[in-house]
Formats: sequence, C-alpha cells, structure tokens
Amino acid sequence: MRKLSLKELNRVDVATYQQQEKTPIVIVLDNVRSALNVGSAFRTSDAFALRQIVLCGITAQPPHREILKTAIGATESVDWRYQEDTTDAIQQLKEEGYQVWAVEQAEGSTMLTDFQVDTNQKYALVFGNEVKGVSDEVMEVVDGAIEVPQFGTKHSLNISVCLGVVSWELARHWFLKKENA
Repeated sequence: MRKLSLKELNRVDVATYQQQEKTPIVIVLDNVRSALNVGSAFRTSDAFALRQIVLCGITAQPPHREILKTAIGATESVDWRYQEDTTDAIQQLKEEGYQVWAVEQAEGSTMLTDFQVDTNQKYALVFGNEVKGVSDEVMEVVDGAIEVPQFGTKHSLNISVCLGVVSWELARHWFLKKENA
C-alpha cells in the first residue's frame, strides 16, 4: 500500500474552496479556552466544508500562534466571525433559519446515533468550555442537545475530537445526498 501524494489528493485551492457550496452547518465555540482546540475546529470545518465558525466570549481569534499551529492554513479558507455574547450569536443564527443544538451531556439530550438529520435544514452546533461545557445561559436558548455516546471511565471527549465526530456525523448526510443525486 502506498500513501497518496498531496497532488494526488486533488484538493482545491483556497479561492476555489471559498466559492464552493458549503455544508449548512455552523460551529459555535462558547468560551473555548484552548487556542489549539480552536485551530482544530478550523481544520475540521475546512475538511467538511462547513459554512462558518462563530467564536464567542474568551475563545481565541486568528491570528493566534496556537490556532495557526493546528489550523494549518484553515483560518484562510473557513469563514469565521467573533461575537462577544454566545446567546446573541445563537439568536442571530435562529433568525437566519438555523436549528441550534448544544453538544452536551444534558437532561433530555438526543444521542448522536439517534439524531435525525434533515438535509433541508441548517444547523448550528454549540461546543462549550473544556471544563464547564456549554454555559447554562446558552443551554436555556438552544433547540436541543446532542450527546456522543461514551463507554469508558472518562466523563467527556476533548472538544476537538468531539467536534470532529459530531461534524462528520451530520455533514456526511449532505455528502451522501450529493453522491446519490
């Protein structure tokens, strides 16, 4: 078996990427303290062609050395904005027609394996602080919570891992829809 070269991967350039159709998913980072996790969010968002990242509260913003380290250029391709208050960001997304789901272990949450994706709907996924999770104020205004099933002794996944798992699970429905069209 041979690994593919970068040229063989046939990736588009940044200008082409910015013009292509995006998966109708927005990532909202609610007071994420690690800039390395923010960089990972950019890289994942680029990989799955997600529409946008909204950075809120204490979440670091590009250019930041640690973001750039893990994003590996994705801060140039992925659309992003900063909004101080996460609840204001969520309200704006709802006004734009997004269903807003916290990714959190919560009473009444929907397991990711049971979440029914509607490819005619736009989604915003809120990921919270590495220690405190999604804030209580934000939990009061989201449309629901998605929980990733876990079977070990730890209480949570690292945000960058969780973001990758949940983003892929939702985004793959649009990729499959395109392949079957």
